[in-house]
Amino acid sequence: MKIAALTATMIVHMIRLSPGDDVKLKLEEFVQERKMEAALIVSSVGSLTDAELRYAAQGKTTKLKGPFEVVSLSGTLSASGGSHVHISISDGAGKTLGGHLMPGNKVYTTIEIGIGELKDKAFKREHDPKSGYEELKI
Repeated sequence: MKIAALTATMIVHMIRLSPGDDVKLKLEEFVQERKMEAALIVSSVGSLTDAELRYAAQGKTTKLKGPFEVVSLSGTLSASGGSHVHISISDGAGKTLGGHLMPGNKVYTTIEIGIGELKDKAFKREHDPKSGYEELKI
């Protein structure tokens, strides 16, 4: 089986979100304002007061009250709607949960995110008959 691959030059943008900011909405706003068509999250660290996740194979979201540490944030971003982002968070006891990043993840003290922009590339999503979902077309 041939593996789809993409090679590109990347510019990294560092952003810092402030207390009360919605992580998903701010990421979408940043990508839209700069008309980024192919970007990916390369680094993240921060904290949340509230979390809203969609767990694997679930149709509904789960709301959680923090505080939480963000231990991972990863995914692809596109101004034309091809975004797919996951988040992992841990509570005060170290219990870690993760899932799809949904609106409602509110910054506690800060979140610092490195966003890599692939110049002259565009992420698109197409229906994949094997998975049944809209998947990244490389």
